[in-house]
Amino acid sequence: MRIDVVRPAELSETQLADWRALERLDRRPNPFLAPEYTWAVGAVRDDAHVAVVDGGRAFFPFERRGAVGRPIGSVLSDLQGMAAEPGLEVAPRELLRACDLKVWAFDHLDPAQFVPDQKALHPSPVIDLTGGYELYAKGLAERSSKIYKSTLKKERRLAREVGDVRFVLDSPDRAALRTLQRWKSAQYRRTGRPDRFAEPWVVAVTERLHDVRTPVFTGTLGLLYAGDTLVAGNFGVRTETTIIAWFPVYDPAFAFYSPGLIHRLRLCRAVAEAGVTLMDLGRGEKGYKDSLKTGDLMVAEGRLARPSLAAARHWLVHEPRRRAVNLVLSTPVLYGAADRAARWVAARRGATPASAD
Repeated sequence: MRIDVVRPAELSETQLADWRALERLDRRPNPFLAPEYTWAVGAVRDDAHVAVVDGGRAFFPFERRGAVGRPIGSVLSDLQGMAAEPGLEVAPRELLRACDLKVWAFDHLDPAQFVPDQKALHPSPVIDLTGGYELYAKGLAERSSKIYKSTLKKERRLAREVGDVRFVLDSPDRAALRTLQRWKSAQYRRTGRPDRFAEPWVVAVTERLHDVRTPVFTGTLGLLYAGDTLVAGNFGVRTETTIIAWFPVYDPAFAFYSPGLIHRLRLCRAVAEAGVTLMDLGRGEKGYKDSLKTGDLMVAEGRLARPSLAAARHWLVHEPRRRAVNLVLSTPVLYGAADRAARWVAARRGATPASAD
C-alpha cells in the first residue's frame, strides 16, 4: 500500500474529485471529512497535512506537532477520521509511519474506523430531517410540546413587539459573521469556556469557509432578524445532505423571546427545503439539544500509536485527564458543579454579559 503525505494545497484536481466521490459513498457524510474543510484549515495552519492512500483510495487529513498528530482542525471538528473506499483497511502503524507520527489522538472519530484503538464511545445528538421539516416539527410537538408551542408563541410576540421575523439561510454578510463571532466570544467568556475566537486561525478558517459556495459544500451563515435587527445567528458548514450547526448564538438583549430556539427551527426548515436530511448538533451536554434532537450518532475517543517513548509520554500525560473529563461529563452532579465553578471563575474575572445558545 502506497501512502503519500502532502500539504492540502498540493492536492490535484483529480485527487479532490476522488475525495468528493468517496465522501458521497460514505455511510456518514460530514462536512468535516470534506476536502473543503481540510483546504481551509491548511491555508492557515502550517502543521496541516493529508495522507493520500494508493493515489486516492483514501484521504487522511491530520495535523502534525512533532511526533504527535491530531485530526485536522481538531478543536472545531465534530467528526474525524478518513474518507475511504468502503471496506478499505489501512493498517494504523503503517499509516502512522508514513505520516511520521508516533501517536494520532482523536475524540470525535467515526466509530466505524480504527475500532480496536477506540477507548470510549460518546453520543452526538442529531436531528433527522429525512421526511422534511413538517414531519420533524410534528414529532417535536409530540416529544417536547411545551418547548415547541412556547417557541412559536414567542416568535409571534417578537414579530409584534420588535419587527417582522425573517430568516436568511446563506447570508454573504461578513459584518454579520463578525458580530456573531463577538457574541460567541462573550458567551465563551461568560461561561468560563475557552474562547475559540481568541485563536486567530479559528477566525481565519471560519471566514474562509464563509466564502465557499459550491454544489457540494457551503459555508452557511444563517441569520434571524426582527425587522432590521439581527437577533440570532449560526455559522456552520453543510454538504448536500448534512449540516453542522457550529456556532449558534443570540443577542442577550432579546433573550426573553428565546431567539436561539426560534433560529434553530427556522434553520431546520430552510435546510430541509434545500435537501439536507441530517443536522448534527455536536457532542456535548446541552439541554436544548436533548429537547430538539431526534436521536444520537456515536463518536469515538482514543488514539493510534506506535511503540515508542513519545507514545508512552503522551499516554502518561493525557490518559488521566481524559478519564477525569469523561467522568465529569457523564455524571450530572459533577458536571453541574464544574459548570457552576467555571461560571463563577468567569464572573470573578469580570466577564461581560454574553449571548448564549
